[in-house]
Amino acid sequence: MHGYSGDKQAYLARLRRIEGQIRGLQRMVEEDAYCIDVLTQVSAATRALQAVALGLLEDHIGHCVADAVSTGGPEAEAKVKEASAAIARLVRS
Repeated sequence: MHGYSGDKQAYLARLRRIEGQIRGLQRMVEEDAYCIDVLTQVSAATRALQAVALGLLEDHIGHCVADAVSTGGPEAEAKVKEASAAIARLVRS
């Protein structure tokens, strides 16, 4: 079971809203909307995706990493490294 399983429906709803934002962006470009208006919506969609990513990361650390650490051994070290790499990717984006 994945860490986000308990919130799966909420994540799916958020992702559907983001999908709608992206479709709105496509429509804005197709309709030659003002550049700043498009950029504002790109920023909003980016923030929404970042919020989803942070929630997934929190769930992963609270469930998958915590379980591995409590068990110990090489799996714990691997999960911590995996989480660190995910955090690094999020910080770079």
